[in-house]
Amino acid sequence: MLEALNYTPVNGEKSSPLVTVYALSTCGFCKRAMTFLQNHGFAYRYVYMDQIPVETKNECKRELKETFKVDVAFPFATVGDSEYLVGFIEPDWKKTLGV
Repeated sequence: MLEALNYTPVNGEKSSPLVTVYALSTCGFCKRAMTFLQNHGFAYRYVYMDQIPVETKNECKRELKETFKVDVAFPFATVGDSEYLVGFIEPDWKKTLGV
């Protein structure tokens, strides 16, 4: 289900690892997370989970929880194939992304 979503790409100098942000369009923490990525030159893709059908959103959340063994809160970011970030706690993002 996650691969079928219509992600919006954002260009940046750092394109590896692939960063994907699952966000809510009305979430201040989500906006701060994406601004953080842009300010640090990361290319990333995102999807606003509140702008897709609720059934699709629920299936995607289930898939993320099953893959990463963690409850999903927004923003939820995947970093490459195995790392993830839940919520926007800047020190965690800096550590995981090597900033």
